[in-house]
Amino acid sequence: MAKKLIFIGCLLLVAGLLWPILEKLNLGRLPGDIIIRRDDFRFYFPITTCLVVSIVLTILIWLFKKWW
Repeated sequence: MAKKLIFIGCLLLVAGLLWPILEKLNLGRLPGDIIIRRDDFRFYFPITTCLVVSIVLTILIWLFKKWW
């Protein structure tokens, strides 16, 4: 259990250090994300972003389970 927590902590540390680079990828503004803007109303549903994040996390978890 300790190895897993250390690994997760290292992943969070790397993600935190790479955050400025990740922001430049426009991950929250992909084509297919639904944005509805009215006068006093704004609705944002990042469906494409959710799919991309889900695929990446699925691959990482699969690799993590295979490696561990």
